Amino acid sequence: MTEILLDAREIQPRERHPRIFSTFDQLPVGGSFILANDHDPRPLYYQFDVERQGAFNWAYLEEGPELWRVRITKVADAAATPVDGCCGGGCGD
Repeated sequence: MTEILLDAREIQPRERHPRIFSTFDQLPVGGSFILANDHDPRPLYYQFDVERQGAFNWAYLEEGPELWRVRITKVADAAATPVDGCCGGGCGD
């Protein structure tokens, strides 16, 4: 399977995070893509940690100063990953 390269530098700023999350969501468990960016995408990591907690692995391949590359791997389906112990099935009803 060929690994996807997603170059955020070529995407309009307002479309970057939605496109990155869409790419991630389309991956099978165990699949990954490489994100290239012109700055450290650490804020994106924090967004992943909130919105896809437990479903991804984040590994820096290159850390600037002009290019950052990160391999983002899907380790679980986000929909099946509980957040703070809640499955989203109406806890507390």
